Amino acid sequence: MTGHDRQWELNRLNFAGRWCGTSRWYERSAAGVLDLTSPSTVIEGTCYAISFSDPDTGLWDGSGLRFAPDGRRQLPLSRSTYNGGGQCWQFRGAAGQSSLAVDGQQPRFGHELNLFRGRSRSMLVLLYAPLAAALGVSPGWRLQSLGVVPFRCSLAPELDPPRPAASDWRALLAQQEGWPGELERLEPHHWPAADPEPQPCEPFRGSQFSGNDLTAGFADGLLCSLPEQLPEGAFVLQVGCRLDADHFQQVSLTYDTRQRLTAWELRRFRRP
Repeated sequence: MTGHDRQWELNRLNFAGRWCGTSRWYERSAAGVLDLTSPSTVIEGTCYAISFSDPDTGLWDGSGLRFAPDGRRQLPLSRSTYNGGGQCWQFRGAAGQSSLAVDGQQPRFGHELNLFRGRSRSMLVLLYAPLAAALGVSPGWRLQSLGVVPFRCSLAPELDPPRPAASDWRALLAQQEGWPGELERLEPHHWPAADPEPQPCEPFRGSQFSGNDLTAGFADGLLCSLPEQLPEGAFVLQVGCRLDADHFQQVSLTYDTRQRLTAWELRRFRRP
């Protein structure tokens, strides 16, 4: 099995199902204010039906979508064409897609992150937009939209219950202080043919997670710490989810001084 094949297999393992939930979008207003306490758009019945007819082909069928005509879109899935641009990434139980660099030629800098537990899928979408810039000066980038969907698989014999919201993120981080964890790491375009053994990592530190200027918590135990405006050099985006009373997962997206993605790091923390 090649590294590409392993990423495809993890894609099937993680995403196969009919994922439904209420999507909440927090968008910056015309006055330039981004309020992460109250969604600007709520879409009931967002569903991603992801099926595979055989080991090599499948279909992504979405409805209740924020940015698609009539809220619907279908995409064929194929092992042969999967992840041609290298933006998709898969761990067992955590997956998504990411912009590989901050690129002024692109209309957005974005990420989708999914954290799984049983037949629950907690999704966070981050979209940065370029700011107007003076002639000859590279534009800055500011967080424009953030989307949250607490998906549950409707094909499961019994729906997983809702998780508590992470609205008091300071209390949640404090409760996890010192939890031991393990680290898994992926680098763009370097896909291992077998899952690497998790390595011990430093105990959880709330100050390390919340080191950016914008930290917030949302439904389903999701929380994030982000720069509201991207700096000119290196930066790290932090996203986490309290999967249950005893488990917290943290995904770190690390960008170097040239603002290129160097790694996706997944830390799995557990109550001692």
